[in-house]
Amino acid sequence: MRSDQMKKGLERAPHRSLFKALGLTDREIEQPMIGIANSANEVIPGHLHLQQLSDAVKAGIRMAGGTPLEFYTIGICDGIIMGHEGMKYSLGSRELIADSVESMAMAYPFDGLVLIPNCDKIIPGMMMAAARLNIPTILISGGPMLAGQFQGREIDLATVFEAVGRVKTGGMTPDELEEMEGCACPGVGSCAGMFTANSMNCLAEVLGLALPYNGTIPAISADRIRLAKESGIQIMDLVKNRLFPSRILTRKAFENAITVDMAFGGSTNTSLHLPAIANEAGISLPLQTFNKISDRTPHLCSMSPAGPYHIQDLHRAGGIPALMTELSRKKLIHENAITVTGKTVAENIKEKKRLDPEVIRPLERPYHSVGGLVFLFGNLAPEGGVVKRSAVDETMLKHQGPARVFESEEEALKAILGKKIRKGEVLIIRNEGPKGGPGMREMLAPTSAVVGVGMDKEVALLTDGRFSGASRGAAIGHVSPEAEAGGPIGVVRNGDLIEIDIPGKKLNLLISAKELKKRLSQWKPRKRELKGYLRRYAKLVTSGHTGAIFE
Repeated sequence: MRSDQMKKGLERAPHRSLFKALGLTDREIEQPMIGIANSANEVIPGHLHLQQLSDAVKAGIRMAGGTPLEFYTIGICDGIIMGHEGMKYSLGSRELIADSVESMAMAYPFDGLVLIPNCDKIIPGMMMAAARLNIPTILISGGPMLAGQFQGREIDLATVFEAVGRVKTGGMTPDELEEMEGCACPGVGSCAGMFTANSMNCLAEVLGLALPYNGTIPAISADRIRLAKESGIQIMDLVKNRLFPSRILTRKAFENAITVDMAFGGSTNTSLHLPAIANEAGISLPLQTFNKISDRTPHLCSMSPAGPYHIQDLHRAGGIPALMTELSRKKLIHENAITVTGKTVAENIKEKKRLDPEVIRPLERPYHSVGGLVFLFGNLAPEGGVVKRSAVDETMLKHQGPARVFESEEEALKAILGKKIRKGEVLIIRNEGPKGGPGMREMLAPTSAVVGVGMDKEVALLTDGRFSGASRGAAIGHVSPEAEAGGPIGVVRNGDLIEIDIPGKKLNLLISAKELKKRLSQWKPRKRELKGYLRRYAKLVTSGHTGAIFE
């Protein structure tokens, strides 16, 4: 066993003495030791209940003859840090989480790992560590929050962000907003729409690192506690059979994940996280791969923020297995990919049926004939930009308008809420990329404000930063190279015409090649003082098209 390095033999008597100080018996020391990476904390609604899941995982491990040893990682809630300096630490926390799990699993040579994450960066950060470490690993997430209820309709966190703009324009009263904020998030779990957290929880299941229904069982359900126990039992089977992440995280698995992502219209941030996880597994996932898969994959689920359904509805309709079964009818899924069940995808999804034809539409009647995400290229984004096509109004799929340049999110938000933007403009928010932010802040506040003031069908937003999975409208993010790296977005001027052609996958600055070359030759990076982790992060991180990985 891998853990024998720290517990077996005469020379390890001092090590065993320390384990006995924990209250472990000889039998517990002799058994396979399973590390539990838990991101439980009292700051994030999605993490408040994770200790209960960890206790269930431990019960499963003990039932199967193992010894659980728990440790903790940090976790940051993108919703709470949205719109202020705290957001600069969100994406960077993904690398810290991956590094901390790696550090613990290398310092203590566990025989297997159970990952217990929830919410945006914690899920991919832990999966990056799994790929990097390549020891038997299973993931069990905290699960999705239920949708809230307000004036007879289902709402979620995105509804509250958009309501702020409605109050500013007189479309809603402050008292109604106060009532809404009290019921939009009714309890624990990751926010109820197909935002980044739930997109990644579902894709962990598709990749094969989590048991079926990991992505959709509600956080408050007893089914999730049972799933946690089953995950604890299953990690022992993975250890026994030496089923490593390298056998699971194959190119076929990532292609499956992209396919399902396109079918349920996931967050644009998946195009940061899937390449980053793949990179740790030694697999290249260029953005062109996403476009290729998107072109052949129908959009079958209309999930919030683009549509009316929430994760609880997807679960009720049969969950990810039912969606994969439907996709497999046209051979869009690699069914021979292996998963942590020890079985193939085909075995996992056999006889799984769609239970609601509107939540998961049939292939013959999709919401859109192509996938939910599109990657745009052109002289403004030589290395790509991403938009959630499924959340864009038909009238904005092709747009040409004058640039309105902002050097930060705060500057743009002030103009939007102050009703100082004009119909047809393309709002450019730059210096918000991985290096430039630094930290590539999510910008749910500006996109929600645009919706709230009723201009989501009249203006587009363009940034080298990123947008929340809860964003909707013609919001194009991850424009690469970013401004801080000398990308063309850094030399756009007010009034320049911008061409957006989402069906044609084009994003262009309509100036001559000679003028663009001249501007780029005259560009100089900003002078700024950075301290602490952000200084190191800005020095090491690459633009969005790479997944914002470290050099």
